[in-house]
Amino acid sequence: MNQESDSNDEPAGQDPLLLLKTIQLLWTKKEMKKLKEEIRRGFAGLENPLAGLLDILESSTDWKGKGHSLGYYITSELQLWMKEHPAVQQSGMKLKKLQTRVLRILAQCPANLLDPLISIYQLHTADRNYLLGHVSHLYHRGDYKEAAILSIKLKLQPDQDVEKMCMPLLFQDKINLMEDYVGEYPELQCKLVQILDTWCEPGFNIRDIARQYQGLSRYKPDKLNRKMLSKLVFRLLDRFNVDPALCPNVINQRHLRTLNYLFYKRFVEKTMTQENWTDHVQSTVGENQWLQGHLIQLLISYCDLNTAARWAQRCNLPKEILPNGVADELQKLKIQESVEEATKAEKYEEINKKDYYQLPIPRANIHFLQKWEEMLQCWEKVLQPGQIVAIDMEWRPSFGMVGKPRVSLLQIAVKDEVFLLDLPQLLEQAEMEGEKEKLPHFIQMLYSDAAITKLGYGMSGDLSSLAATCFALKGMDKQSQGVVDLLTVDKQLQKASIDWKKSSRKVEQSHEDKGIRQPEKGLSLLVQHVLGKPLDKTEQLSNWEKRPLREEQIIYAASDAYCLLEIYEKLCKDPTSFGLNSDLTKSLVGKPTIKARAKKQLNKQEVPSPCGQQCKGSEKETSRPPAPISAKEFSVVCDNMLQGLGRYLRCLGVDVRMLENEDDHRKAAELQSQVGEGRCFSVNCSEKAKEQALQVLKHFNVQVTLEDIFSRCQVCNCNKYLKVPKERMRQLVEGSKHSAGDGGTSCSTLCEEKSSRTCDAAQRTETTEGEWLERTDPCGTAVGLEEGTTLQVAAIPPGVLDKAELTDFYCCTCCGKVFWEGSHFGRVVSQFKDVLVITGDEQSIYKLS
Repeated sequence: MNQESDSNDEPAGQDPLLLLKTIQLLWTKKEMKKLKEEIRRGFAGLENPLAGLLDILESSTDWKGKGHSLGYYITSELQLWMKEHPAVQQSGMKLKKLQTRVLRILAQCPANLLDPLISIYQLHTADRNYLLGHVSHLYHRGDYKEAAILSIKLKLQPDQDVEKMCMPLLFQDKINLMEDYVGEYPELQCKLVQILDTWCEPGFNIRDIARQYQGLSRYKPDKLNRKMLSKLVFRLLDRFNVDPALCPNVINQRHLRTLNYLFYKRFVEKTMTQENWTDHVQSTVGENQWLQGHLIQLLISYCDLNTAARWAQRCNLPKEILPNGVADELQKLKIQESVEEATKAEKYEEINKKDYYQLPIPRANIHFLQKWEEMLQCWEKVLQPGQIVAIDMEWRPSFGMVGKPRVSLLQIAVKDEVFLLDLPQLLEQAEMEGEKEKLPHFIQMLYSDAAITKLGYGMSGDLSSLAATCFALKGMDKQSQGVVDLLTVDKQLQKASIDWKKSSRKVEQSHEDKGIRQPEKGLSLLVQHVLGKPLDKTEQLSNWEKRPLREEQIIYAASDAYCLLEIYEKLCKDPTSFGLNSDLTKSLVGKPTIKARAKKQLNKQEVPSPCGQQCKGSEKETSRPPAPISAKEFSVVCDNMLQGLGRYLRCLGVDVRMLENEDDHRKAAELQSQVGEGRCFSVNCSEKAKEQALQVLKHFNVQVTLEDIFSRCQVCNCNKYLKVPKERMRQLVEGSKHSAGDGGTSCSTLCEEKSSRTCDAAQRTETTEGEWLERTDPCGTAVGLEEGTTLQVAAIPPGVLDKAELTDFYCCTCCGKVFWEGSHFGRVVSQFKDVLVITGDEQSIYKLS
C-alpha cells in the first residue's frame, strides 16, 4: 500500500477502508443499532482512530451531502467514543499532520461536520498564522462562503480585513452569513456599517467594487442598489445597536426622504398643521447644511422665494451657497417677523372643524397629569370593578429611523373624563423619589383586572411601545385580561359593510376642494362609520415629546381615546345594524388578548384576531387551532427580508411569492391588506429560516406530505415538470456544448428528432399539481416547456450523468431548471420530520437535488 498518510502508523490495526465497507452496508440497510456497535468496535480496533476517520472521509463521498449523512454519523460516534477513551487524543507533530489533512476536508464538508471535526482535531490550538493562510487560500480560490464559515468557526475575524471578507458575501446575497461574521465583534460591526455607508454616497459605483472579486456566483448588479443598501444599514444598526452617527450618508438620505414626506403631507395632502410641520422640519434638518440646502430647494418648488429666504435666514445659511433668487429675496426681507404666511396657512384648518368628530365633554374634564399626587384621582376613578376604560398612546413620529418608539403620552378615558398622563415626566419623578415601580404597578393592575373592560385600537402595537418605554411593563400582552381591541371589530365591520368604501369615497370627494385628498382610514374611518364623522388627524404627526403641549394636541389626544368609548357604546346597543353578531359583548370581552395566545406560537403576530365567523361562541371555541390545510392549497407572500423562509416553504410544496430586494415594502403592505383577517403573520428576523418555516407551518396547521417535498421548482415556483431519461439528457448536454448561446437547450432542440421516432422527453399533460410528467408522445406534438423556455443543461455538474443510480432528470417547464435524484430530499425530511404527515403509501418516494 503506497498511500502516504498517517494511517501507515497503524500496521497492527484494522484497515479503515474495510471498516468503511462494513458500515456502509449497515447504513444502507438502516440497521442503526448494529451500525453504532460496529463503528465503536471498529475504532477500538484501529491503531490510530483519528487518522482512520480521515482515511474514511477521504475515501468516501457519503459525507459531502447536507443533513445527517453517513460521514456525519461516523464522526459524531467517534466524538462520543473519544469522551470515553480520552487517551486516543494526540499532540505534537502527529496532531499537526492530522490538522493539515482535516483542513483540506473542511473546505468541502457541510456545516454540520465543521464543529465535530474542529473539536476532534483541536483546530483551535493550531498555529493561527497557518489557519489564516489556509482561509486566505480558499478566499483567493473564489470560495468566499467557505472562507467566511471557517473563519467564524475558528474565530479568526479579529485578524482579518472585514471589508475583504464581507463584501463578496454581500455580492452573493449571503447577508445572514455576513452578519454572523461580525456578530460577536462590535468593532467589526461598526466597520461594516461604515463601509456600507460609504457605498451609499451619491455617485458611488458599486460595480467597480464587484470587479475586484473573481468568480462571484449569484451576483445580480441591479439588485444591489442604494435603496437596498440603505435598508441593510438600518437593519444592522437595529440588530447590533450601532451608533447611527457612523453612517451619515444613509442617515442624511433617510432625513431627505422625511423632508419630502413632510412637504407632501403639508402642501399636497394638506393634512398637517403649520406648527407640526415647522417643528418636524426644524428637528429633521437640524444644523446639517446639506439638508438645509435641500430644504431651500423644496421650498422654492412648493412655496415661493420669499418663504425660502425666510427659512434661509432662520437656518443662518451663507448667502454664497443660496440660489440667486433666494439670495436676492433675502436682501429685501425686513427685520420684523411677518405673520401673514402663518395666517394664510392656517385658514383652511378653521373651515373644516365642523366636519370632524367633536369631543362631547367640556375642556375642564380633560386632566393633564405630570405629578404623582395628581394621579390619585385617576387611580380611584379608573380602577373600579365594571368600569369601561378607553386607552390610547402617542409618541413622536420616527419617520423610519432606528429604534422602537417611546410613549410620550398615555390617554385614559372613562365616562365624561379623560386623563392625559405625561409618561416621561411621571416615570422620571417616580425614579427620583425611589418609587419607580409605582406607575408600572398602576398600569399592570389596570390591564390585568378582568373586571375592567379595556378598549383600544391596535392594542398590540401600543403594548409593544409601552414595553420599550418602561422595561417593567414588558410582557404586558401576556397578563392582559378584559381587553377589547376595536381593530378586530373594525375588520369585521369592513367585511359586513359593502357600502363602506363607497362612503369613504364620497367623503373624499366632498372635501376635495378643502385640501383633503386621501380617503379616511384606520380609526378615523371607524369613527366615521359608527359615529358619522371622521377624526381630525392633523395633529397625529405632532412632536409629542415637546412640552408644553399645544391646546390642539391636548384636544386631539383626548378625542383619540374618548371616541373609543362612544364607538363601543353604540356597537353594543345595536350590533346587528352594523352587520355584527348580536353576542358582540359576550364574544369579545373578558378574554386574554389574542396577542398573548399568538406569542406561544410566534414572537409577534401583526393581525391578532381570527376571522369574523370564528369570533362567535365561547372562548373555548375561538381558541381552536385553524383547520388543517394541505401544502398544495397553502399560498404565501414573503417580504424581501424573508427570502430564506420563502425558499424553505417552497421546497415543501407551498406556493410562495417572494418580493425581491428592489421591491418596495409598500407592495407587501398592499398585499397584506388583501388577505383575510388572521392570515397575516410577522416572523422574527433574528430566527433562522428553518425555524421560521416551522413556526409558519404550525401556526397555520399546514399538512406537509412526502409527496409535497420538491413538488415546486425552487427557482420560479412552477409545479409542472418534464421527466427526461438520462441517455436523452446526455445527448442534450453534448448538443449544448457544440451550440452557441448560454449553454441551454431550447424547446425545439428537445424534440429535434426524425418524425419516425418518438421524443424521449415527456409531453406535458393535464395532471394534479406537482406531479411528475412521464407520458411520451410523437415528436411532432408540442413538448411541455413554455414558449421561449430554455433547458439549463449547462448547469448539470460533470460526473452527474455518470452516476449509475440515476435514471431520469426532471425539468421545470417554466424556467428550464434541471433537477435529479440526490441527498436533498433526505435532508429536508430530516429537518421537517416534526411537521410531516407520512402515509403508508409513501415509503418509497422520489428524491430531488
